[in-house]
Amino acid sequence: MDKKEEMIEKYLEYAKENGFQLNPDKKTVERVLDGLLRNEEKTGQKYCPCRRISGNQEEDAKKICPCAFHKEEIAKDGKCYCGLFTK
Repeated sequence: MDKKEEMIEKYLEYAKENGFQLNPDKKTVERVLDGLLRNEEKTGQKYCPCRRISGNQEEDAKKICPCAFHKEEIAKDGKCYCGLFTK
């Protein structure tokens, strides 16, 4: 199993446990996963690709996927900002 497949399984399980789902649009999921992997390669962390990293580790820790903001965004907008998770 490659890294993306492992991430998909992990995020599917996480979404199910939390009452939402992984976005059914595979292109969106692929785009987000590519961004997460690029950020991990560059910084060592899977920072959400839709969030700007400041360089302040304490502040940026909230932006590691699944980020600190996704549940509120899903409840309010039906999806998280980057679109990885939906209602």
